[in-house]
Amino acid sequence: MIFHRCFAWRARARPGEPDGALWFPRPYQGDGRHDNPDRYGCMYVADREVSAVVEQLARFRGQPLGPELLLRRGLPLALAAIELPDRAQVLDLDDPSVLSDHDLRPSLVATKRREVTQAWALDLYRRHRFAAGLRWWSTFEALWANVTLFERAARRLTLGDLRPLALDDPVLAEAADFLGLAA
Repeated sequence: MIFHRCFAWRARARPGEPDGALWFPRPYQGDGRHDNPDRYGCMYVADREVSAVVEQLARFRGQPLGPELLLRRGLPLALAAIELPDRAQVLDLDDPSVLSDHDLRPSLVATKRREVTQAWALDLYRRHRFAAGLRWWSTFEALWANVTLFERAARRLTLGDLRPLALDDPVLAEAADFLGLAA
């Protein structure tokens, strides 16, 4: 499985080091959909580049697209392709049987109430000791899949393509168009 991550990148960092492409940013977690930093670190990725970029830029809707939108904590945003072996278990929360097996409803998966999503994510993490992560639909476009990778999957991840996100990147243009960011 190939996933895409848009993240604050320190170019000199090795992949698993802080601000590297395969780093699980546990020190910055707590407010995210599936964050439980006292139990595990997680990495948010997507099944396509545009989804990963939209997740990073959505809060800037209505603003002009400029270089300042491509910075986080003073670091440039980058796009990484990350491979997880196909045999790895990823719980698919878009599968009705998985939802039924865990007494979940789509509304519980999609809610913006983090105390709800974090609680059931922790429950699934505990119940599925070998699960590499959770898959669910993007709240921006339901045909896009997002994945939360648990830190326990770190050693099974392989870094593929990695590039800084630039203003002339076609994926950035696609994301900006989707979000209605002014050029």
